[in-house]
Amino acid sequence: MPGKAVRRRSGAPSKGDLREQKILEVLEDLLAVKSFDALTTNDIAERAGLSRASMYFYFSSKQEALVALFARTVEALREKSRAAADDPAAPRDAIATALRRTRDRWREHGLIMRVAIDQASTIPELGALWTETAEIFIDAIAAILVRAGVAAHDAPDGARALAGAVCWMVERTFYHASAVSIEALDQAAATCEVVWLRIAAIEP
Repeated sequence: MPGKAVRRRSGAPSKGDLREQKILEVLEDLLAVKSFDALTTNDIAERAGLSRASMYFYFSSKQEALVALFARTVEALREKSRAAADDPAAPRDAIATALRRTRDRWREHGLIMRVAIDQASTIPELGALWTETAEIFIDAIAAILVRAGVAAHDAPDGARALAGAVCWMVERTFYHASAVSIEALDQAAATCEVVWLRIAAIEP
């Protein structure tokens, strides 16, 4: 009808959504060749084909863009962790699946995850995102440990305490290995699986 605006199809990204996505993709690409500290907002805007003013319409700083990129990255980790907690498979298989999914995410986005972890001390939002994500993973690890027969009490040898140790072991191990090579990351995942199985009293 004349004078009636055409409604965008539900689910179709707007131009603004696509530009924001482009900025985040550009940021991740630039971090492969330039440190975050050396990177400028103008670098991001130029690579994305935007003016500096247009860049500020979407993100007020490179820090804000990094937070958005990291949030997008860890959301998949959260989903996979929730899936691990609900995995009906035997504990051995659930552990293997959880570590494989986590390893795959580090394979795809290890760089941005390392940068975000490094910047977390100066950008509180990054630290909060990572801590929240870790808590979801800890819940999943604890659930699997309990199903494997580990006591659910609050003592140091209880499932929750052990799950926390496993979570941060995986984080540090994957952090370092992902900076070396895919092969190193695969080896790290295999080693973490052995440790997790032994904590669960399952023969590797």
